[in-house]
Amino acid sequence: MENQKPKQKRSFKFVIRFILFIISLIFVFFASFFITLYINSSTPKENISAGVDLVTDLTESGKKNSASTSSATEKFSEPVKNSPSASSSTEKISGNKKNSSSTSKRELGFFQRWDRLNNIEKAVNEKVYKNSDYVFLSNIPKDLQKAIIAVEDARFYTHDGYDLKGITRAAVDNLEAGAIEEGGSTITQQLAKNLFLNNEQSFLRKAEELLLAGEIEKHYSKDKILEFYLNTIYFGSGYYGISAAAQGYFGKEPKELTLAESAMLAGLPNAPSLYSPYVNFKLAKKRQLKVIDAMLREKVISSTQAEDARIEEIILVRE
Repeated sequence: MENQKPKQKRSFKFVIRFILFIISLIFVFFASFFITLYINSSTPKENISAGVDLVTDLTESGKKNSASTSSATEKFSEPVKNSPSASSSTEKISGNKKNSSSTSKRELGFFQRWDRLNNIEKAVNEKVYKNSDYVFLSNIPKDLQKAIIAVEDARFYTHDGYDLKGITRAAVDNLEAGAIEEGGSTITQQLAKNLFLNNEQSFLRKAEELLLAGEIEKHYSKDKILEFYLNTIYFGSGYYGISAAAQGYFGKEPKELTLAESAMLAGLPNAPSLYSPYVNFKLAKKRQLKVIDAMLREKVISSTQAEDARIEEIILVRE
């Protein structure tokens, strides 16, 4: 017994040192994040100049978008299966608004980002409620909600905005690849990225994404976050939000979607330009089957429902 006491003491000291080491790492990480943000941010004078330039850019972009609307509509009405390039052209035109918003995201300085973080409700509401086709969660079928969660973020209702298991898995994969190839992002993180950040793959952007996701989780319920996500996510072929996607692909209101249709839509956000059924129906179908398998694995549908959804014929608005 006497020999065991020193070992227990050493073990306790080791645990304490390990915890202090982890705390130090976290402190250094966030300190580096804020210092880098401050260094990269513009001076007040530069911010004013950048703001003027941004307004000019957005005005010019608006003129170009309005001038190209008629040609974009003509391309959009063509059968995309027979002309894949039409879909990609449409996505580029539809993406002008997103690209211009990405420019504004890059222009934000440290204090502007800090203000956004401290006033997250105002920032989120300004982004999500401007959509005229906004759909409340009560009008989105449960099957679609379950499908999105099963394939994108199975632990959505239990985590606090970030999934440590998902981050750990992604970190291992990124270390092996020597670059950031997987994000391990939760639905909340994806929402934060879609609303406020650009597509830059860096540890700095990932850190800001985590901070924004944490604040969103503090101020909104899980159901509200899911509702925001479904109304802002890109579903391919120029369709942003569930209302546009349901109408564009199936000619239906979201509440009218079947399980099979919901599963197909849930598979699109992973790679919308690739999995759009108007671009490649076979890939879209293959992805749909993965979503159905994920729902079955998570036990949110029965094997009978899964089998019926697999064989159900998918009828698109534009065949």
